[in-house]
Amino acid sequence: MRNIHRLRVLVLPVFLAIYTLASAQNITITGTVKDSLGSALEMANVVAVNSETKALDGFGITNQNGEYKINVKENSSYNLKFSFLGFQPKELLLEVGEADLQRDVVLFEQTESLDEVEVVYEMPVTIKGDTIVYDTDAFSTGTEKKLEDVLKNLPGVEINDDGEIEVEGKTVSKVMVNGKDFFDGDSKLAAKNIPANALDKVEVLRNFNDVSQLKGVTNNQDNVALNIKLKEGKERFWFGEITGGIGLNERYLAHPKLFYYSPKYSINILTDFNNIGELPFTSRDYRNFTGGFRSRTGNTGTNFSVGDGGLGLSQLQNNKAKEITSKFGAVSFSYAPSSVLDISGFAIYSYNNTTLETLTSRTFISTNQNEVTTTNTDQSSSLGLLKLSAGYNPNDKLHAEYDVLAKFSDEDEDVYTLSVADVTDQIFQNKKQTPSSIKQNANFYYTVDEKNILALEAEYLYQNEDPFYNAIREIQPFTSVLPLDTSVSAFNINQDRKIKTNKLVLKGDYYYITGPKSNLNFTIGTIQSSQQFNSSIFQILDDDSELSFSDTDLVNDVDYSFSDIYAGIHYKVIAGKFTINPGILAHSYKATNTQLGSEVSDDLVNIVPDLFINYQFKQSENLRFNYNVTRQFSDIDKFASAYIFNNYNSLYQGNRDLESALFHNLSLNFFSFNMFSMQNIFANITYNKRVDAFKNNSTITGINQVGSTINSNLEDEVLSGSGNFQRTFGRIKVSTRAALSYSKLNNIVNGDPRISESFTQNYRASLASSFKNAPNLELGYKYAINDYDNGGVASTFYTNTPYAEFDAAFLKSFIFLADFNYYHYQDKAETVDNEYAFLNTSLTYQKKDSKWEYAIEVTNLLNNEELNQDSFNELFFSTSSYVVQPRYVMLKVKYNL
Repeated sequence: MRNIHRLRVLVLPVFLAIYTLASAQNITITGTVKDSLGSALEMANVVAVNSETKALDGFGITNQNGEYKINVKENSSYNLKFSFLGFQPKELLLEVGEADLQRDVVLFEQTESLDEVEVVYEMPVTIKGDTIVYDTDAFSTGTEKKLEDVLKNLPGVEINDDGEIEVEGKTVSKVMVNGKDFFDGDSKLAAKNIPANALDKVEVLRNFNDVSQLKGVTNNQDNVALNIKLKEGKERFWFGEITGGIGLNERYLAHPKLFYYSPKYSINILTDFNNIGELPFTSRDYRNFTGGFRSRTGNTGTNFSVGDGGLGLSQLQNNKAKEITSKFGAVSFSYAPSSVLDISGFAIYSYNNTTLETLTSRTFISTNQNEVTTTNTDQSSSLGLLKLSAGYNPNDKLHAEYDVLAKFSDEDEDVYTLSVADVTDQIFQNKKQTPSSIKQNANFYYTVDEKNILALEAEYLYQNEDPFYNAIREIQPFTSVLPLDTSVSAFNINQDRKIKTNKLVLKGDYYYITGPKSNLNFTIGTIQSSQQFNSSIFQILDDDSELSFSDTDLVNDVDYSFSDIYAGIHYKVIAGKFTINPGILAHSYKATNTQLGSEVSDDLVNIVPDLFINYQFKQSENLRFNYNVTRQFSDIDKFASAYIFNNYNSLYQGNRDLESALFHNLSLNFFSFNMFSMQNIFANITYNKRVDAFKNNSTITGINQVGSTINSNLEDEVLSGSGNFQRTFGRIKVSTRAALSYSKLNNIVNGDPRISESFTQNYRASLASSFKNAPNLELGYKYAINDYDNGGVASTFYTNTPYAEFDAAFLKSFIFLADFNYYHYQDKAETVDNEYAFLNTSLTYQKKDSKWEYAIEVTNLLNNEELNQDSFNELFFSTSSYVVQPRYVMLKVKYNL
């Protein structure tokens, strides 16, 4: 705690220094903009141009009352310029002293043709309906290298911990460059690869729907897209950069990337080869990569998704590990052979080899057993994606599209574990899998006339999974379950699994426009799925012969079919500031699993309601309420009644009598974006209640566990909320954010019901500057509390994380960057108390107008060796220390094309 106190003592003067710099621009000009009839003009643009430097020192946009506010430098001369579409622009010459000023203006309607209107000034921010346009030059400080560096400076835009772009608290669903898709289905590749010097404007497209027919009849409030506008000279011309680097201990980096854009076609080529832990594409990215597949016509009331057959491969913590080697290549293209046809696609290949080392302490609650494990993992993964898309839009009445996405992977993981509990065991585990899938999507949208719209959506998935598991142990596990040959020197246990899936989704919507602000939506659809699941467990003996087990508890041969046929009706009406959209869906379900020579079916008819209400306070401020009921069905692995290995001390046995569960979901969202005060607020709260929920039914002996899934009338509840406040004062941005989640889950452990509760809290506050001619600093503080209570056994973990980011351009050619994170991790019981820090720095040199750039980069400058994490479930809670890469020093050279 003394170290934290010292850090606070050091941070306070820096905060004061930032405040002092901000105070140098503390004169405020306020006033109103009205028309000749005295009516306020909302969204009028106001800019303050310094008469001496010709620089734009301040800008503002009027609110609903026509009020504006601009901060400028004291003791300066300004040309204050006002503009509003359809009105004559106006200028005021001002001498600014040391006191605030007020100036009201009246604008008169423009009588000349628009071609003769002189552009007043390039506004840093303009709002056009649901589109916010940022002029990136106005927000840049001169040290930005990639798109993500620019986005961090924009009001309401953030890059989350996973590298994805968030706007106003919502993850961006699509990134386009000059209107063309950029690796559709992922925003991380755009954020980390598009060069900052190529950007002209960033368009934030709120309430986004790329099908024009549906914009007025569906609810798109949670859909956000970005369109990146390139600077002049970046079209019809190859641009990009080639980066190479070498470092001590045979470290290397090669990162070429090329871009070409024209009105008819575009090409993006990204590559990355390095062994310094820079991960361009992770296994998590691969599994979360949607390829842009999405339904545009709303919720169906059914939650049925097939799993990926994963083996629970080890995941990185914050893209850090003991050793990481990456090879990455990706290409995307778009081509418009005519004005009505667009063709696009991409190919991605990624190879990662990762070494992990973890020390973990687990406390098993029922047995009060403590296990300490030292784990060394060597993981390699080859990941591939291919996508081809076509869009056909012959007129404003018809929109048709087709997509096919193929995913392939080859993953192999060796895990060496030393387990110390009531006995000591050395364990080797190998996990292999080569899953593949092909998903096809065809959509058709047609406007019959001004009152009738048709929408048809079809999706077909074929998926093949083959996870293989091997464990070699010194001590015989699960003696009551596995009839192992005990004469061997070590127990070599193997499990083979095969899962094949065919899934078809069809959905049709008919929209009848009942008035200028209302419509009816009739829906009919179906989900049809068939799966086959086979698994077997066998033992390899000392002479390499195979001992197979034929017991029905150890061999699975399961067929599973799922059918959902549904119909529904929704009514949407706009009444004043309210948008109300209630609906109801009726489902006929049948889920059948066939195994052990018999069938078990779950047949039911289910009627579920949903309700959407939006209250629009003003153009950029609303409150949304969502309520829906969904019925959840499980994947095939939950029905397979023979045992399956999860890991060396965990078996799972499915339940063929498992039935569906009902979820009640409520959410309340508030959003406010105020350009007058440069203030952005969003908040949300969600509540989820599960009826007949899936429960874990676990039996634990020592540290070995056997689990299953059952239905229970014990109801689970999850309540979560988050909020964000962001406001810009001139060149200073203040941000605060909080996220809280409470869950109450019921499970069965050793035959006894148990309530597992968790309450997690994450808070963050930061203060950042964005001066053009001065060093910039962001100072922030993160605080996390993870509070777990499992059957009366409580544990609480705290993480304090002050952080700082610094950048400075100096001597016209140099840029210095540094980011620092300090962690203090401890638990309430005072059994864990760790402090560590990460510092990364870089110094770059590039002469003005030169295409060459030279840099020295140091990662983990303090040479910290580990970081911490904790986790919780109904069986145990654990805390881990996680070895990370050592200090790397790199010399890099970049050539800008």
